[in-house]
Amino acid sequence: MTDWKTRTKLVHEGTRRSQYGEMAEAIFLTQGFAYESAESAEARFVKAGEDEFIYARYGNPTTRMFEERIAALEGTEDAFATASGMAAVNGALVSMLRAGDHVVSSRALFGSCLYILEEVLTRYGVKVTFVDGADLDQWKKAVVPGVKAVFFESMSNPTLELVDIRAVSEIAHAVGAVVIVDNVFATPIFSRAVEQGADVVVYSTTKHVDGQGRALGGVVCGSKEWIRKVLEPYMKHTGGSMSPFTAWMHLNGMATLDLRCRAMADSALRVAQALEGEAAVSRVIYPGLASHPQHALAMAQMGSGGTLVTFEVAGGKEAAFRFMNALEIAKISNNLGDAKTIATHPATTTHQRLPQEQKDKLGITPGLIRLSVGLEDAEDLIADLRQALAQA
Repeated sequence: MTDWKTRTKLVHEGTRRSQYGEMAEAIFLTQGFAYESAESAEARFVKAGEDEFIYARYGNPTTRMFEERIAALEGTEDAFATASGMAAVNGALVSMLRAGDHVVSSRALFGSCLYILEEVLTRYGVKVTFVDGADLDQWKKAVVPGVKAVFFESMSNPTLELVDIRAVSEIAHAVGAVVIVDNVFATPIFSRAVEQGADVVVYSTTKHVDGQGRALGGVVCGSKEWIRKVLEPYMKHTGGSMSPFTAWMHLNGMATLDLRCRAMADSALRVAQALEGEAAVSRVIYPGLASHPQHALAMAQMGSGGTLVTFEVAGGKEAAFRFMNALEIAKISNNLGDAKTIATHPATTTHQRLPQEQKDKLGITPGLIRLSVGLEDAEDLIADLRQALAQA
């Protein structure tokens, strides 16, 4: 029901109940399905009904509940759940592209996304052009007639640079290109990507949707025609679908998704404000701060600064490592969107494969820390950060 509010959708959308009328979502841990007759098996393979399934790689009742719930949340007609966020990115791009096609992408991307664009797509004859995602003039020059798709992170990892979804979508649609947005930093809660022009929205559900550091997952949201006719054939034949158990965990995680994301974003703003006053911090990047050069765009596009804060510790890598090693509450990891606050050193982990020249261009300096703010008390987090900075 489209008139349900977000929290209601997160609890009830897509629910399927068996003949037992269970309250909790059921886990259908089966890889296959039995048919009443040979004729019914034949009929299902010709055209499966809306609530009929063939094989878990193609679809599953638990997975379908998750797909319907997140599609309702995102505001799309359909969704396809994948084994990981990178399976979602790879599927969204590779399923629609052929040798000779042209893709334009923002330059500031997660390392694995860059690998797909720079190594995988080009290996099979797809032309890829990179632009500065925040520079609309570069998009206008690069997105020419014949471009098949544009791809970008709505908020870049790890420097939190925003791409104007509405403006880039207008540029892309003028030449008939499909707009694919990796929206993981925006979260499904603060996302308005479809309303702003995105055709396809991709998430690593490993992040905020699971939110507990338990399971890998991903999802691609879009129109029913695109999901079922373009993406699904590729995904079901190449084996990138989500497991029913992961879908069940994600369904349970979604019940608290709105509450968690809003609490984390509130704490992230307080943390960013506190870090701005620290002498040991040379730069704070958080779209929710008025000091962020794209603050107005962040408020218009998301209505929030999000759950991540990036900042630079004065003194380079050595000082950054001393800071991270001194943390008592925040954990050192490379995940994000978790209930636990996580500190990451992008230059040596998530973005370590990038050449130094590219790191410099993206602003990934030796002292840069990406902080994924969790559900701990904000005052405890600020105290932990301050004591660690004193040792940096």
